[in-house]
This record gives sequence, structure tokens and C-alpha cells, in this order.
Amino acid sequence: MRIIALAFLLGMAGMTEAAQMPLSVILPGGAVVYKPIQSIRERKFADLVQQKTDFSCGAAALATVLRQAYWLDVNEEQIIEGMLAQSDQDLVRVQGFSMLDMKRYVESIGMRARGYRVAPETLSEVKIPVVVLLDIRGYKHFVVMQRVHDGWVYIGDPVLGHKRFKVEDFVKGWNGIIFAVIGQGYDKNNALLDPPVPLTAKNRINAFSPVRDADLMDFGFIKSDFF
Repeated sequence: MRIIALAFLLGMAGMTEAAQMPLSVILPGGAVVYKPIQSIRERKFADLVQQKTDFSCGAAALATVLRQAYWLDVNEEQIIEGMLAQSDQDLVRVQGFSMLDMKRYVESIGMRARGYRVAPETLSEVKIPVVVLLDIRGYKHFVVMQRVHDGWVYIGDPVLGHKRFKVEDFVKGWNGIIFAVIGQGYDKNNALLDPPVPLTAKNRINAFSPVRDADLMDFGFIKSDFF
């Protein structure tokens, strides 16, 4: 019993410290079960590139699309350097990068990029991950629009991770333009098209319920262990 409890606690600690750390549990009879676990932070940013500077949301969002949809080995730092080489650096320091800066970078690596104005009612027809610009309380922020499904817009945010908004809430802060990367090697089954449901206690709270004594006994616990 103590061995099982110790294994569980060690596994829980691993969730906050390490990524994909396996949880091992010794079952009655000596059998050992290994289960890979994922930290909350890793789940939150699965398949996304996190931005590391205040002005690099565009670089991180673009890196996410290039890495996941086109399998290009690029990172945020490389894209920042590439965009700075072709932009007004003083303007970038004040306003951050623009879609034009991203377009120039994409073209510099032999691909195409286009900005398209899309009506809110046709958002669900966008079938590829794209970069969009949101106005969040006056703060301009680039994110990846991964998919639109069943009235929800799924977002890969370089700062906040996976999120989703109702379409009507999304369009309130969106400028109506999508930035699409076009080139060879596009993966039609890329991970961005199947984003995880964002973690939220509100959606999970009703799933928690007390474990009955009978259920515990099925796993080898005895009544003396309950005190």
C-alpha cells in the first residue's frame, strides 16, 4: 500500500516538473504499470511555440505554423533574425512585427504568404492553420487560428497556450484578416487541425465524484486502509 502511494506521489510531482515523465504503479501481485503523463504546462502548449520576448508573438505564431504544418526546422529566434534583417528595426521596437514583416520572411525562404479578408460567417471554411491578429483590450497580439468548428474558434496563443472562443466573441477582437502560408510540403493531417480542448476546471468539476469503497476494494484496497 505504501509503495503504491509513494509511486503515485512521485508521479504527481513529475507532472509539475518534467514533461512526459512516466508514472509507475505497482499493482497487487507485483505487476508494474507504466503510464506516460504530461505536465499541465506541456499540455497547455502542446504543438505550439511559446514566445520568449514581448514583441515576438508574430514570430512564435509563424514558427508554430511552419513547424507543425510544413515540418520546417525553424524556431522563434531564427524567424526574429530573419524578419529584423528586412524590416525597420526602430519601428519594430515600438510596434512589434507586422504581417508585412512575416510575409517578407516567408518569401525569403522560398514560400508564399497571403493576407485574406474573411467574412465571419465563412470562418468555418478556412481549413488550414493561419495567423490572425487580435485586439485584446487594446493590445495587438498574433495567434494561430487552428480551426473553427461547431461555433468555436480554436486558438494557439504563444503566451496563453490553447484557447477557444465562441465565434461571436472572437470576431469582436479580430481585424477580419487571416495570414496564410502557402508552399510545398503541407501536411494535411498536421496537429494544429486537431487541437486539444483547453484545460479548464469549469468543464471538469462535474466529473469529480467520491470513490466508493466497493470500487477501492476492486483494486486491492482493504477496509483497514481507509482510516
